[in-house]
Amino acid sequence: MKRPSTRGAGGRFALVSLFIALATVVFGAGPVPAADAGANWWEPAARPAPDSQINVTGAPFTGTDADGKVRGFVDAHNHLMSNEGFGGRMICGSTFSEAGVADALKDCPEHYPDGSGAIFEHLTGGDDGHHDPVGWPTFKDWPAHDSLSHQQNYYAWVERAWRGGQRVLVNDLVTNGLICSLLPRDRGCDEMDAIRLEARKTYELQDYVDRMWGGPGKGWFRIVTDAAQARSVIEQGKLAVVLGVETSEPFGCKQILDVAQCDRTDIDKGLDELYALGVRSMFLCHKFDNALCGVRFDSGTTGVAVNIGQFLSTGTFWTTEKCAGPQTDNPIGLTAPPAMAAKLPAGVSVPSYASDARCNTRGLTRLGEYALKGMMQRGMMLELDHMSVKAAGRALDILEAEEYPGVLSTHSWMDLDWTERVYRLGGFVAPYMHGAQGFIGEAAQKAELRRKYGVGLGYGTDMNGVGGWPGPVGAGAPNAVKYPFRSFDGGSVLDRQVTGQRTWDLNTDGAAHNGLVPDWIEQIRLTPGGPAVVEELARGAESYLTTWKRTQSHRPGVDLAAGKPTSASTTQWWNPFVDHSPGLAVDGDAASRWASEWSDDQWWQVDLGAVHRVGRVTLDWERAYARAYRIDVSEDGRNWRTAWSTDSGDGGYDTAEFTSQSARYLRVQGVGRATGWGYSLHEVKVTRS
Repeated sequence: MKRPSTRGAGGRFALVSLFIALATVVFGAGPVPAADAGANWWEPAARPAPDSQINVTGAPFTGTDADGKVRGFVDAHNHLMSNEGFGGRMICGSTFSEAGVADALKDCPEHYPDGSGAIFEHLTGGDDGHHDPVGWPTFKDWPAHDSLSHQQNYYAWVERAWRGGQRVLVNDLVTNGLICSLLPRDRGCDEMDAIRLEARKTYELQDYVDRMWGGPGKGWFRIVTDAAQARSVIEQGKLAVVLGVETSEPFGCKQILDVAQCDRTDIDKGLDELYALGVRSMFLCHKFDNALCGVRFDSGTTGVAVNIGQFLSTGTFWTTEKCAGPQTDNPIGLTAPPAMAAKLPAGVSVPSYASDARCNTRGLTRLGEYALKGMMQRGMMLELDHMSVKAAGRALDILEAEEYPGVLSTHSWMDLDWTERVYRLGGFVAPYMHGAQGFIGEAAQKAELRRKYGVGLGYGTDMNGVGGWPGPVGAGAPNAVKYPFRSFDGGSVLDRQVTGQRTWDLNTDGAAHNGLVPDWIEQIRLTPGGPAVVEELARGAESYLTTWKRTQSHRPGVDLAAGKPTSASTTQWWNPFVDHSPGLAVDGDAASRWASEWSDDQWWQVDLGAVHRVGRVTLDWERAYARAYRIDVSEDGRNWRTAWSTDSGDGGYDTAEFTSQSARYLRVQGVGRATGWGYSLHEVKVTRS
């Protein structure tokens, strides 16, 4: 979700002006028989009339290739139902309506009669202070590639994207409570209520399509909940729709003045509910720091607006520190425009930030770790985008420690330097839907890595996500699309898309709606370097399914140390009311910890109860960590040998892997401290490999 609409003047206008950048990044007739349905399963038995045209002929490709792999494109980041979020009046128009296209594709009430009340549209550059609010049938001014408040995912446009080769669509259920509170709205602002509604409307869309195609299960729009089901749908030539969540306060997990407004019970209940709804991927934070993790900053004026929004939502501004490694968060805008600064409480101003402090101090909290592990227990996939460097790094450490493949980056909001870590785990990456040349350029940056790991490529359109989309290149451009054109597989012919009285041409209109995604892919093909990228995109569906299947098949290694007897050289006893005994490092609670006295030569030990083959030790350090330490093993507790060592420990999650060997006893031997404190471990996990 990338980029509210308000009617009125004075303070209301100023307030919307304040948050426009915040919203920018946060985000009637009966059916008639289709003339040519017949045996063509891809054509409906009945479609409402009037309705949009599809302008595609030919059968969708089905089955698998010679290697038994599916083919097709993946839109890994879309928002089919965001018109139902944000109070119901941020995105104008609906994905479908039982009353027909004229009811679905109509503007918000405050945009009538001439668009002058569409403050959001004005401030985002979608018009010059006025626009024609009429949608169906004329569509004079919308949808458009730079109109950020109008529906882009009408079902027939999604259908055209499917007919053009798309086989997976991830529908991220999205909203933001603060933005909702600033907009005209016809419903409440509770984020989980909005997520529930958007999920229900997605299932209703499936039923709507099914009725057109002859009954339950017959339509091309198929919501799937596991990789095998998705593969079956794609092999039939249909569209597999996966539910995801991208919201700022999942499970009510916001923070106010650094105090979490949720607990583990809320997280467990929330994850169970989302899983039951069919959600299989999600973001833990989005735009505002919450009780689960810190966010990746926005830049420039937009960053100022989001930062102010964070303050009004949480009571705190972003805080920064020097980055511990080469990865950095986006630079924050430093100067608030007067209209924005005027909305802050008296005596409060946007902080200044040191230019050499580019990282959010907030990472993945203990509640965030609990939520991540809860996702892993349920076989769900984590979206890394929007996480701060500190949060994303910690999340990757945890995923790597468990060898968990369910990690995604779906719209260019992750530090690209971590792409190999994602691929090494078995994850999936999809860049944002830039213009053809820009998309090819971003794809080229990591082409060698994709070849190394044998993975395909996706794209994230972020349609209805208020982010802006590729503009027109002009009819005379070298890579202008020549209509009609054939789909990448050669089996379908696509002409200019027509809805009502309006004909769209990618060359002169840009990517105005989802139905023009196949045209955009054709433009990529016609651009230097593009054919190879299109071929990688055609492998995207198979690659996404591989990640999903591996995620579902993952089984955590048995922790041989869990609950076993422990001992230590020393235990910190300076506070008689706080327990830091060695057994707390194997109690399964990441909030507890063992802590030693403050000197270098300290050790922690566990008795595994019997001789086992061991080859992997995961250590979750507290801030008092070891710079130099080793893992020693023994079969009898007297004769020890070193299995692994380091003198460059960096704290956080460490995973020590070594040649599998027999051991009953395992010792973490501290050699050199990284801080003035002692050594402190939240958890130690010992597995066979």
